[in-house]
Amino acid sequence: MLETINPTTGQALPPSPSLSLEQAHATIDKVANGFAEWKTKSFAKRTAVLKAVAASLRDNQNELANLMALEMGKPIKEGLAEVEKSAWCADYYAEHGADFLAPESLESDASHSYVQYPPLGTVLGILPWNAPVWLALRFLAPALMAGNTCVLKADPNVPATANKLVECFYQAGVPENAVANLAVPNSVASKMIDHPKVKAVSFTGSSKAGQFIASQAAAGLKPAVLELGGSDPCILMADADLEKALDIITLSRMINAGQSCIAVKRLFVEKSIYSQVCEALRERFSKLKCGDPRDETNNLGPLAREDLRDQLHRQVSQSIDAGARCLTGGDLPSRSGFFYPPTLLVDVKPGMTVFEEETFGPVLSVTPIETIDQALELANDTEYGLGASIWTSNQATIDRAIKTLESGQIAVNGIVKSDPRLPSGGIGKSGYGRELGPQGIREFVNVQQIWIA
Repeated sequence: MLETINPTTGQALPPSPSLSLEQAHATIDKVANGFAEWKTKSFAKRTAVLKAVAASLRDNQNELANLMALEMGKPIKEGLAEVEKSAWCADYYAEHGADFLAPESLESDASHSYVQYPPLGTVLGILPWNAPVWLALRFLAPALMAGNTCVLKADPNVPATANKLVECFYQAGVPENAVANLAVPNSVASKMIDHPKVKAVSFTGSSKAGQFIASQAAAGLKPAVLELGGSDPCILMADADLEKALDIITLSRMINAGQSCIAVKRLFVEKSIYSQVCEALRERFSKLKCGDPRDETNNLGPLAREDLRDQLHRQVSQSIDAGARCLTGGDLPSRSGFFYPPTLLVDVKPGMTVFEEETFGPVLSVTPIETIDQALELANDTEYGLGASIWTSNQATIDRAIKTLESGQIAVNGIVKSDPRLPSGGIGKSGYGRELGPQGIREFVNVQQIWIA
């Protein structure tokens, strides 16, 4: 059985049935056997199915959002938005997938030579708990549209959400031998990578787990896409639109109680506005309300697990001991559940824990900088490279940042976000490969050369 704790109350939820190793293998076999039929469906038929998936997600939007609130503490309004974004992803690949995979003619000594993009087979998606619907769709929609079949291993924290999600696919007409959920503990999931009928792996999660999964997939010569942790920098210059920037920075850091890989985590502020920015952020953070995620008056729900909260508090405490100043938050609440207050740490320096490690919760570190060159150097002083952002009205500064920042994506005067239309992924310990956009659908296909005399 999969045991789940309600993070709002700290109380156990009803256990969910799990598959044995033998049952998991049988599920993969079933989906692998379905590949022969699914890959022969025309793009028009796959389009119709994905359009139906989008409609099914919207029909079940409230139930999915409530399950996320119950199992991992996502505020209900954020859960509703997540399901809508997921439906958009299904619509996007339904409308554009065929064009992204259209054969491309290339000049050669043949009478006709071209590249086509047939699917690989069955793809295993190992997914986290923090956005269980969205992260599943950005794996499933392009893979299915390309003609692959999919097995998803959802995180044990969100079994009911995963079951409902797959039910939405079946309601939409996706065959049960084209998509299936592997309800297994993490110890069993690692064995699924070695299944001979799993042809590729998509993983979203921690950098540590990603290193293990990457090595295991490589041992089987199986392609993998890894979206891992992030310690995303944001540079705030004095000539920026400060009110807009501070609102967006607060939103980015507090979405999903800070449990987002691409959230702003390290903020570098030009010295002339440093005190003003720190005070403005303190005011914004202090007004945020933590509580039951099903109550729409609350801005933040709990962290998903007790160990995650304890790890975050360790990072905060060690940084304060090293000289960071805490302007608000930083204390473990006495209430039930796994809540952590919005926490603002200023005067953060390299070497402090919150500078060096990914902070997966509502904690923002702020560091003063003298010049854009210093800011760029500090921003790149990390093993991660998922997202980065800069706020400035100076075009020369923007151009310099775009050429210098080392990350998978850069936002200028806006929030780092994932978008079905644009590729998403990282470098370094943030992973490799890309999801979404035209690049994402080509990750799990055979780039096949055709030469005709």
